[in-house]
Amino acid sequence: MLLLVLANAGYWAWSQGLLAAYGLAPAVQTEPQRLATQIRPEAIRLLTPEEARKIESGPSRVASAPEASEAAAPECLQAGIFNEEQTATLRSALDATLPPGTWQLESSVEPARWIVYMGKYSNEEALAKKRGELRQLGVAFRPVTNPALAPGLALASFPAQADAEKELARIATKGVRTARVTQERAEVRGQILKLAAVDAALRTQLDAVKPQLGGKPLQPCP
Repeated sequence: MLLLVLANAGYWAWSQGLLAAYGLAPAVQTEPQRLATQIRPEAIRLLTPEEARKIESGPSRVASAPEASEAAAPECLQAGIFNEEQTATLRSALDATLPPGTWQLESSVEPARWIVYMGKYSNEEALAKKRGELRQLGVAFRPVTNPALAPGLALASFPAQADAEKELARIATKGVRTARVTQERAEVRGQILKLAAVDAALRTQLDAVKPQLGGKPLQPCP
């Protein structure tokens, strides 16, 4: 017991540095020399989450604006089809407005469209009822684009009448009895306007030509 008490007392004296004069002391775990190398530690300030967000997002938004404008590459746009009279009017406007070489008019053909058709219905109530019946049969449909056929539904679209007739026979096996094949749109021949490289400057100039487009939108080239 006496030895145990003496051992504990010796360990406590060693851990407290009381035996350092005799060369007995634990290793120093602190590094006070690092404090001497600090530069203006009093200038350090902890930021609130809101302050940190402002500092992080503010400069990036300013810098991203020019980067976005620099990264915007020219794109190809087209519009049409235009008939002969529309093409002549459009060509005059393009010659007077846009730089040479930035545009061209190309011959194009929009094929006819044959549809498996249901209609024409007497009112919207009858149209809604038919939509419900087709959903129950699992048959897809869309509104017709030809005003002469509205209100009505197109169950399928094809460039050839024969293909539409085959689809009509297939749909009949699902329980559709009153559909028929009709032409929704005739073949259209004419010119399309193509602009191969529209940048920000050319896009601004296009505003002066939009009245001659006759409501046809400029869309990305296929």
